[in-house]
Amino acid sequence: MTTMIDRRALLAGTSALLAAPTPGFGQQPWPQGRLIKLVVPFTPGGATDVLGRLIADKLGQTWGTSIVVENRPGAGSNIGTEAVAKAEPNGETLLIVSVGLATNQYLYAKVNYDPIKDFAPITMVALVPNLLVVNNQLPVKDVAELVAYAKANPGKLTYASSGVGTSLHLSGELFQKLTGTKMVHVPYRGSAQAIQDLIGGRVDLIFDNITSALPQAKAGMIRGLGVTTAKRAPTAPEFPPIADTVPGFDVSSWFALFAPAKTPPEIVAKIQADTRAGVADPALRAKMDALAAEPGGWSSDELGTFLRSELKKWGDLIKEAGIKAD
Repeated sequence: MTTMIDRRALLAGTSALLAAPTPGFGQQPWPQGRLIKLVVPFTPGGATDVLGRLIADKLGQTWGTSIVVENRPGAGSNIGTEAVAKAEPNGETLLIVSVGLATNQYLYAKVNYDPIKDFAPITMVALVPNLLVVNNQLPVKDVAELVAYAKANPGKLTYASSGVGTSLHLSGELFQKLTGTKMVHVPYRGSAQAIQDLIGGRVDLIFDNITSALPQAKAGMIRGLGVTTAKRAPTAPEFPPIADTVPGFDVSSWFALFAPAKTPPEIVAKIQADTRAGVADPALRAKMDALAAEPGGWSSDELGTFLRSELKKWGDLIKEAGIKAD
């Protein structure tokens, strides 16, 4: 006959057995059984969002799991970026971000994250060149003529951008620095209206993302002079690099994956490897080609080195030019 002590021991043993994890449960290889979130620190529809959703779909197919894209815009990408910096480093929260990670600490009075200490670099997703375009009324046919015209008319040329501190704005600032010219910056809330004003002759030029500027240039509505990258863009080989005329000029709109710092290295390595394989897939590459995006797939170390170079490059320029974001 079972005693009271025996029954208590039996119940305790049964409870412990029920509470114990099933062998292998909770120890599945990452990311099995996980809900992964990819934070896009911008509104839907922009280049970061589009590329983020492309890579999220591809990785979700590869992993057989769901990847939720969460748009958290605000403060020039600072709100969404800060959220990821403070997230648990368990591989369940990722970030796709652009040049703001390298520039915002210089543009804003206070940024609540450190781009180096608070993030683990994973890989570059894509790079998109900007295209220097001018309105058809401006009497220049190439970059050399533009430089000569700007020097002959200091402070008279206007260049548009999609906002203070964007790659479009910084392209113009770097151009002025390297050519010794002076132009007037006209910031917009996005490049769509800026392009319309360029077509209408209300601004003189813009270093716009090639994705939006190229169709207008090919249609003859504006005049393309050169790409901002050091090499010709495969999607627009007819435009020479600005660097052919202005040595040292090299700007890309880049889009890269990061995780919170201290994310396990094996998780970072898996995301990097699967992203590299994903952007090499012909179906995904075709979609990226349509965006004039050059696929990435860099190693984590390469991305980390690149980020440090961007911090140095743009930090020096922003401080020298005295640029501040609202």
